[in-house]
Amino acid sequence: MAFAKKSTTEDVFSFSNFDPAKFSDNFREFAEKNSVKTKEALSKMKEATEEASKTVEATLQNAQAGTVELGMAAIGMIRSNTESSLAHLESLLGVRSVSELFELQTAYLRKQAEAAVEQAKVFSETSKKVVENVSKPGKDAAEKAMSSFKLGA
Repeated sequence: MAFAKKSTTEDVFSFSNFDPAKFSDNFREFAEKNSVKTKEALSKMKEATEEASKTVEATLQNAQAGTVELGMAAIGMIRSNTESSLAHLESLLGVRSVSELFELQTAYLRKQAEAAVEQAKVFSETSKKVVENVSKPGKDAAEKAMSSFKLGA
């Protein structure tokens, strides 16, 4: 069995079908399209990075403000408790009988328990507000990102 020789026009790997000018044009067009797509992608990445930076900055500012607010609330509570304790000590110095001592001590403990409940409520509300403020920039950014995904889909 002999192999039949194929003609040069049938040879797929022949360089006679290769046109360098056409290849250059196709390659240039391909490179230009990819260059434009790369620039668009970099632009979008830059915008996303800037948005993320703004979100982090706003979150940190809100966290700092919240920390100050919680600290001030705690200082106010400590001041109030200290003043109450000092007033109670002054009243104890004037005690004339054991029954008066128990009466003053009972009233003080009741007042302190009520104050502790109120302070816990105030601190809880302040903490909740701080958490909402700190999480707001991230939540807004996430909602914005999700809405852009919905629009893009």
